[in-house]
Amino acid sequence: MMSRGLSRRTVLAGASALAAALGPTRRARAAGRKRLRILQWNHFVPAYDRWFDAWARTWGEQHDTDVTVDHVGVNALNGTAAAEVAAGRGHDLVMFLRPRPVHEPDVIDHREIVEECQRRHGKPLELALRSTRNPRTGKFHGFCDSIVPDPVNYRSDLWAEVGQLPDDWDRVRVGGKAIKARNGIPVGIGLSSEDDSGIALRVLLLAFGGSEQDASGAPALASRQTLEAVKYVTALYREAMTPAVLAWDPSSNNRAMIAGQSSLVMNAISITRTAENDRLPIGPKIALARPPRGPARRLGLPHATSVYVIWKFAENVDGAKAFLVDLVGRSREAFQASESYNFPAFPDQVKDLGALLAKDPKATPPDKYAVLADALEWMTNLGAPGHANAAVDDAYGTWVLNTMFARAATGADSAEDAVKQADQKLRQIWSKWKARGLL
Repeated sequence: MMSRGLSRRTVLAGASALAAALGPTRRARAAGRKRLRILQWNHFVPAYDRWFDAWARTWGEQHDTDVTVDHVGVNALNGTAAAEVAAGRGHDLVMFLRPRPVHEPDVIDHREIVEECQRRHGKPLELALRSTRNPRTGKFHGFCDSIVPDPVNYRSDLWAEVGQLPDDWDRVRVGGKAIKARNGIPVGIGLSSEDDSGIALRVLLLAFGGSEQDASGAPALASRQTLEAVKYVTALYREAMTPAVLAWDPSSNNRAMIAGQSSLVMNAISITRTAENDRLPIGPKIALARPPRGPARRLGLPHATSVYVIWKFAENVDGAKAFLVDLVGRSREAFQASESYNFPAFPDQVKDLGALLAKDPKATPPDKYAVLADALEWMTNLGAPGHANAAVDDAYGTWVLNTMFARAATGADSAEDAVKQADQKLRQIWSKWKARGLL
């Protein structure tokens, strides 16, 4: 079901408004070829980039458009986008790996794209809508085409040796401690200022019943549930981890798992795909599981939320809109090209997703990825139970929660002081964005 403001009436009305952008007109042909410039990351599954770039060229040929796709490393994406905003020029389309509501003043309203995609491709996930629509202003500050699940990756052999499965956070602690004592191999939940740590720690916080904000968008970090989550991470760090996680970057958990130096991490399936594609002996030993259940619930976040934005200063806004609508229509190809990494934000486009996951041609066993068949049911958006908003984005990018957990885990602060300081920072951030009219 779509969020308020996206009724069937508005969908049908928007369809005619966008029609001109969905194909080359005679006037456009007469005026010569247009350009469409796209910026996005270097995908962790290289086969996806090869597919995307080839499809983009084909799309351009069909629309009298020269399409350029520029790929940058994950750490360079946000900085490159910020530089374009400062300069007032750059790419037409920029893909982010999480919602970026702080850029709402810099982008067009993407409502037309959402409405046309619903008309053509079926209903979007509520997660996608809550990631890209500001309930305060009604503006869509981005467009979500796909999401990436963030399951548990764990060494099935090591966990079997201690008679545990990492199905809940208590078992992660007990089993992780036993494996470290027995084999010297630690749990790898990051506690550094980077994305993978930020996602994993938020998943844990949600499982304990805590959150950054409530459903109305008001700060809500200071709670008994948050304190319990912080105390848990402190115990997990001291019993089952090592100081290495304090300095991890986004690829550290991948490298640690592949090298046999972690018993458990939370990450996308780039780890298992690397092991399969490189035919590494450790590959069959790495299993996948849903996010662990906590005292309150089992809930996950996307490892990445693919969100495209069109700058207000883009030179080819109509072409960018049309490109995204057509990209969603290729969601099944994208899912397969990404080797099951990119899940569709419009699920009707990959109706056989479960069947594809149940019999994977590279996996050992072939049903290794079947555990992800219900991933769209246990994932929620950044900022849950509220919407993704500028304050959530700001807090994420300044690593407020990462720092809270790390300072408590290392003993730099007590759990109580760490929560108190983080709550104060969040309230300052929320006040700033409320004053700017975005909350």
